[in-house]
Amino acid sequence: MGDEVYSQLMKELKEGKYVFTGELEPEKAGDVEEPIKAARELVGLVTACNVTDNPQSFAYVSSLAASYKIQQETGMECIYQLRCADRNRNALLSDILGAGVLGLKNILALTGDHVSLGDTPDAKPVFDLDSTTLIALIRKVVDEGKDLGGNEIHNPPKLHVGAAAAPGAAVLKAEIAKVRRKIKAGAEFIQTQVVYYTEVLDRFFKELGKVDVPILVGIFPAKTYAQADFFDKYVAGVDVPPDYLQNMKETKSIKDKEKRKEEVDRVNIEFFTGFLEHLKDTPAAGCHIMAVGYPRIIPALKKVME
Repeated sequence: MGDEVYSQLMKELKEGKYVFTGELEPEKAGDVEEPIKAARELVGLVTACNVTDNPQSFAYVSSLAASYKIQQETGMECIYQLRCADRNRNALLSDILGAGVLGLKNILALTGDHVSLGDTPDAKPVFDLDSTTLIALIRKVVDEGKDLGGNEIHNPPKLHVGAAAAPGAAVLKAEIAKVRRKIKAGAEFIQTQVVYYTEVLDRFFKELGKVDVPILVGIFPAKTYAQADFFDKYVAGVDVPPDYLQNMKETKSIKDKEKRKEEVDRVNIEFFTGFLEHLKDTPAAGCHIMAVGYPRIIPALKKVME
């Protein structure tokens, strides 16, 4: 793995800048107008945006197509999420090469949720590779111009590969072992799953120890109580604090729409100001703000980190 830099994301991380990334979610549609609109609102607020790939195994529009369209039409650099649940190694390789053809420069390698959790539970799961072996494949393609079988690739793509980590995993030691394997396989940056508790984050960093790979910590300021409640109940490894949930729940009773929005903002700023102040004293290289459809909250959160 060389020191070449192909993306703005990696350039800023290597320069030691505190980096903010965002999140865009293509949905079950024949267009990507909504994520394109969301990306336009995030330009200037974040360095790059993840484009989700069938999150929680709901079958949505291709992340590859969406990443290309978003980047082309808005100028927002994309982090193309690629998961193993739906593709064998041939399909994964095709999509990696396709990403290069389309001018994408960042891939987040994911194993992916089991298809039984999604809206098409009868689909056949694949998992030919997992996230670690996918990272190894991407690095081999980029660095050696070969696939896992040693077959030559003409004019291989130039891109960076990232990995995910779950600080709130039920068995932290096993998760730390996975993260270390991903780093050894060639992950160049790490984005974590959503964290709400500072002690969960501190335990993760302590167990992981010093690593040379920049880590962006995931936070999720919820736009509505329903979003916060969903994360608490259905997203593995994420516990939402009861006081935050209760405060978000109380905003539902505000009839005036503008006043409700103001109170939602207040609840989020109050909660995350403390979390972000704590984040300054950790080894985190940045923050992955998963505020989907909620760009107005980002300037206030970034201000905390100044």
